[in-house]
Amino acid sequence: MPHRAVPPPAQRWTSRPRGGRADVRITVHRPGELTPELRAAWHRAMDESPEYANPFLAPEFAIGVGRFRTGTRVAVLREGGEPVGFLPYERGPLGTGRAVGLGLSDCQALVHRPGVTWNPQELLRACGLSIFEFDHLVREQTPFTPFVTGTFASPVIDVKPGDGGYADWLRGTYPGLAKTTLKKERRLGRDVGEVRFVFDERDPRVLRTLMRWKSAQYRRTGRMDRFSRPWIVGLVEHLSAVHEEHFTGVLSVLYAGDRPVAAHFGPRSATVLAAWFTAYDPELPTYSPGLMMHLRTAEAAARHGVTLVDLGRGDKEYKNWLKTRELRVGEGFASRPHPVALARHLWRRPVRGLRNTVLAHPRLREPADRLLRTLGGLRTRGQETAAGVRPHGPESG
Repeated sequence: MPHRAVPPPAQRWTSRPRGGRADVRITVHRPGELTPELRAAWHRAMDESPEYANPFLAPEFAIGVGRFRTGTRVAVLREGGEPVGFLPYERGPLGTGRAVGLGLSDCQALVHRPGVTWNPQELLRACGLSIFEFDHLVREQTPFTPFVTGTFASPVIDVKPGDGGYADWLRGTYPGLAKTTLKKERRLGRDVGEVRFVFDERDPRVLRTLMRWKSAQYRRTGRMDRFSRPWIVGLVEHLSAVHEEHFTGVLSVLYAGDRPVAAHFGPRSATVLAAWFTAYDPELPTYSPGLMMHLRTAEAAARHGVTLVDLGRGDKEYKNWLKTRELRVGEGFASRPHPVALARHLWRRPVRGLRNTVLAHPRLREPADRLLRTLGGLRTRGQETAAGVRPHGPESG
């Protein structure tokens, strides 16, 4: 039988949800220790509040991260013995903490039933944390508001099923993009093969193709290659195999004939699909397969019961084209008086501030992006030359 860590002693304080008094008790668990009853209570809290319907807030995501990140924990809040709140997090050295999947997750929160509140510093003490870092915090997390250092737009697409097929939906929803996109799809069909789309593909070979494309894109554009990290590869492969009522890993693929030309993988809950990893065949950029992929995915998601596609925080041209509105997410550091918390603030906050300044100003962002692409291109060409591979032309589309 595997060793089961003993959680720290439960903590207790008094909160005042719904104007009354209630005794709130906290226990801390490893994700794999969550019982079916706790998972059901977590799902119920998600269902009762639309702002917590995002799949990154589901227990299945925390459990998946916990398979590969040993510091993953879940704080469970109870009122009158009933579980009413859940905070997944990762505990690092010296009591430093971060939202579960920080850097990968596009939505973070303490998921709770309506009316529940909490004391952030007591919560951190119960979790054994001096500081808790987040960068995609749900706006409705009022107790964390004093610790938010900045809020940012997170574009979303409100989707609903169309009366006709994909072409009719596209013309009605995105009339400005429809003519150009449909023309490129017809050309792709003539040049490469008949275009078809699979919303929920189960072939693991295509998932590996997507990760290979995305890895090459990261290197080409000078970004950190997430798929060079085995734990991220393992997490994506694990989540792709999860197909449950409240959480499903969805691999969507655009084919030309039998050839995959673009793919997307992301988790979905009952009503929300998270746009996570999208990539396309680098030999076919002139057809704009990445944009085709986003449009096809949104239309198909609506037909499968999704009402919201979360594009995630970030200022990208395609997001501005596709979004119907924006949510606001916060970043910051919840902390309690502690030397480690102060040191973490002094180290991390200037780094985040510099990054946000660059991203917020096109005059800074565009040169930085060009520099990253130049460095990425030089690195890629050097690797291909060393391997005897002829480099592709410049990326477009």
